[in-house]
Amino acid sequence: MKLDAFKRKKFRVSNKVKKVSSSDRYRLSISRSSKNISAQIIDDNKRITLISASSIEKDIKPSSKINKTELSKIVAEKLAKKAQEKKITKIYFDRGLYKYHGRVKIFAETLRKNGMEF
Repeated sequence: MKLDAFKRKKFRVSNKVKKVSSSDRYRLSISRSSKNISAQIIDDNKRITLISASSIEKDIKPSSKINKTELSKIVAEKLAKKAQEKKITKIYFDRGLYKYHGRVKIFAETLRKNGMEF
């Protein structure tokens, strides 16, 4: 099966993260579009999503115009708060096909400020 460049890149990055994953850490997968950002913490051993946060959710969706970097900070804070409630502090950061730059970098730095380790 022939994959396009985006799928190959995502597959390559995600598989590297999955190979080193262990039972004490979960994988944080991030997804972004031109306007929104979402993330989920996944248990690869059980193959279930434990926690998710998105900028589309009603309590996060801003009523006024807010820029995308501030929106990614808000989503990261919400995800970190949910993770602390479930006592999850150590994760692997799966950036997917996105470069560690811009909104993805701000998202990761905000998670680190809120107590997540990766």
